[in-house]
Formats: sequence, structure tokens, C-alpha cells
Amino acid sequence: MFDQLSNSLQSAFRNFSGKGKLSETNISEGLREVRRALLEADVSISVAKGFIERVEASAIGEKVLEGVDPSQQIIKIVHDELVNLMGPIDTRFKESEGGGPTVVMMVGLQGCGKTTTAGKLAKWLVEKKKRKPLLVAADLQRPAAIEQLKVLGEQIGVPVYSEKPGTQKKGLTGLFKRASHATLVCQNGIKHAEATGRDVVILDTAGRLQIDDDLMAELADIKDRLKPENVFLICDAMTGQDAVNSAKGFNDQLDVSGIILTKLDGDTRGGAALSIKAVTGKAIKFIGTGEKLDRIEEFRPEGMADRILGMGDVVRLVEIAQENISQEDAERSADRLMSGRWNFDDFLKQLQMVKKMGPLKQIMGMIPGMSGLMGNVEFSGDELKPVEAIINSMNRKERRNPDLLSGRSGGSRKRRIAKGSGTDVRDVNALIKQFKAMKRMVSQFGSMGDLSALMTPGGIQKALPQLPGGKALMRQSRRGGPKPARPKKNKTKKDKKRRKRR
Repeated sequence: MFDQLSNSLQSAFRNFSGKGKLSETNISEGLREVRRALLEADVSISVAKGFIERVEASAIGEKVLEGVDPSQQIIKIVHDELVNLMGPIDTRFKESEGGGPTVVMMVGLQGCGKTTTAGKLAKWLVEKKKRKPLLVAADLQRPAAIEQLKVLGEQIGVPVYSEKPGTQKKGLTGLFKRASHATLVCQNGIKHAEATGRDVVILDTAGRLQIDDDLMAELADIKDRLKPENVFLICDAMTGQDAVNSAKGFNDQLDVSGIILTKLDGDTRGGAALSIKAVTGKAIKFIGTGEKLDRIEEFRPEGMADRILGMGDVVRLVEIAQENISQEDAERSADRLMSGRWNFDDFLKQLQMVKKMGPLKQIMGMIPGMSGLMGNVEFSGDELKPVEAIINSMNRKERRNPDLLSGRSGGSRKRRIAKGSGTDVRDVNALIKQFKAMKRMVSQFGSMGDLSALMTPGGIQKALPQLPGGKALMRQSRRGGPKPARPKKNKTKKDKKRRKRR
């Protein structure tokens, strides 16, 4: 998320390092690079210009604190302006005042992730707010849109109301005689929600490849006749300036209530997130951070600013951990680790907990200082599989008593484990070595009576080499990416003779 923007800003901030104090000259030179980073990330020109002007005005008037590096002061000013640009926090739903269900209308271009986001929002309402939503399939234009919503509804246990296209004109009278098919589906969906006791209705409307008169007329018809309490605009963050332009067009004609940014886990430059709020004046309500239906989170400007500047997002990391790891499991694991009874069974459970929390790249990016440490390391999503394979190839005694792998029979055991996991003996040795080093490191922290040292400046970086896979991660960071696998050479007769002589 925001990798390109974050890296560019980090590079720009280096221009302030080593300066004795902030001056108009070095501020202007440094902010020129910040402006370039924003424009390369698809931030609109007007937004970037206004942002730089505010940062410059604040920086020039900022008193240089004794003992504080000027680059850190600039980062603080940029951080505050980013929060102001994307804020404030506003994830409220406007509730129905008439006693009926609250209606949420989802609008956006085709392909922006509108239908998937409707499913994510319904799941979030069920799990976080204990509401009873109903999904309404009002996209009668895109093939298979209705079926897609039905599949999503089945996965999350939320009912879906739908009608076959072309059946809505029968028996129309009064106000809805001239209504579009989509409007009638939405109207009938709301009636169905009232009859079945659903308290939130999410309308999945149609999109187009671009804004056109037919699309806007249909959406305006739905809004004017049904008067939904909330109109959420879904924007694809990967489309850059197109997302900003379409957001402005939708807001001008529909006066949306808020914005949901999708696909922020992809290879996005992130400029849309900074521009949309400034261009529309409407708050960003939620962000989508993955394909799975639980990958939606309330938008926090401060946390987003932290991630953009490579400062992590500890608040969100703790929230994710609380959502996926029970307090009892965490305490049990910590107790065994601190008491020295931690073994490979415990470690495997810990890996599975981490996997529940989401993609490793996303989790690592929330740890302060890790984004800069990782550099250009690419994550495929399968980083933990070799470690899991090695542990799963151990027998029960070996997992519960790691010392067996260091004894007289340790060599043959390691060869068997390597063969069973499809890895090399060196990989098994590295895992065992780092596992023992991690236990020693934790016992040292425990003897100090405080594990908070891990969260001190540089604490993660100091501890990382002791963690399983940590040394490899640091080597990859310095080399700019993972080292390609070396092809195995076929053993010749000379190799076999040489091995026998040894």
C-alpha cells in the first residue's frame, strides 16, 4: 500500500538530513522533491500545490528544536498536513428517521469493486455493528452481477433480494409507472427488508466504463424516488487521476455521502486517496485492503499518514491481532515462550495466527520502521510455507523436543526433514538456529522484566535477525529483492568420489 509514494517521500526527506537548521532555501529545495513525489503518485496538481504551500508556510515559521534533526521536523509537519488533507475521521451511518430500514446506495464505475464492497460492508455490519443487512441486486446491466452478489451473500450469510430483468413493468401504477427497472427492484427490495425484519438495505447499483447520461439518469432516479440515507461512492485507488475525475463527476450530480476506496492492497501509487477528499470535500469512510470479504477497515487519516511516511500503524496492527487471535491463546503462547517451554508446535501455531491476520507484507508494513528496512523486497504471499513445511515434516517428538535435532542422530533427522519438506538441509539448520536464538532473545528481554524494548526505536531492527527468516529478509533488503533460487547440479562421479574421501 502506497509503496511508491512512501519510498519517494523517504528519498525527498533525505535532502533535509544533515542540515544545521531549517531555512527558506533548504526548505524550498527539499519540498521540490516532495512535490515531485506527490505528482508521480498521481496526486492532482492543484492538491499537490496547495499541500506544498501549507507545508512550506508551516516549516518556515517552525522554530528549530534543539537536538531534533530538521528532517524529523519536516516529517512531522508533512504528517500533520496529510492528516488534515485526508481527515477528519467520519465513519458514521446516517440512520433512518422514519423507523424503517436504513438505506445505503452504492455507486461507482464498472470494475471499481462495487459488488464485492457491498458484500464486505454487509459482513462488517453483521460482525462489528450486530446489524441485519439485506443486499439488493440492482445492477441489471452487467452480466452475472446478480449471481455474483448471490454468491457473496451466501458466503457471509446475508440474504440477497433480486428480480429477473424485464419483469418489473407488470402492474405498475402511480409514482413508479415511469420508474426504471433498477429503481423498482430497489423499491421492492426495501419492502422485502421491512417484511423480513432487516434493518439495513444495501443497494448494489449498476456502473459503466465511464460516466454517461444514461448511468447518471438511472442513479439520480433511484436517489430521487427512494431518498437513501447514505450514498457511498466506490473508487478504485489503482486508477489514479481517473478516480479523482470520476469522483468529482459523481459528487457533482449525486451529492454523495462519503467515499470507499478499494484495491489499496494492489500496486497503487496512492495519489487518489490524497486527492479525492480534497476534490469532493466528502469524507473517506472505508478502505478495501484485499480480496477477501473481511478485508475492509474504517478509514483512519492518522494511521494512513503513518503508513505513507513509513511509520507503521500500531493501532491497526493491534486491532487486527485482537480480531484474529484470542486473548487466551496469546497469553498461553507468551507464558510458554517466557518459561522456556516453547517448542516447534507452539511456533507452528504462532505462524498460523500470523497468517490469519492477513498478507505478510501488509502486517510488516504496520510495524514501525519495517517499511524502510524491507526496502524493495517483494512478497509473494508464500513466505511462511517453507517454514511450515519443515515443521510439518518433523515427527511429534522432534517438534516437542527441538534438542533431538542437535544430538548424535540430529544429522539423519535433518536430512529426513529436508527431504520430506522439499527443502535443503541448510534451510533446516537455519530454522533451528534462528528458533534457538529467538528463545534466547526473549529470555533476555524477560530477564529485563519488560518486552516493550521491542517497540523502542531500532528495537525491531535489532531483534529481526534473531527471528526465523529474519536474516534472509535483511539480506534481501540490502540486495533490493529476493535472491533467485540456484538450480541444483547433477552429481558427477567426481563429486561422489570426493564425498567418499571426506
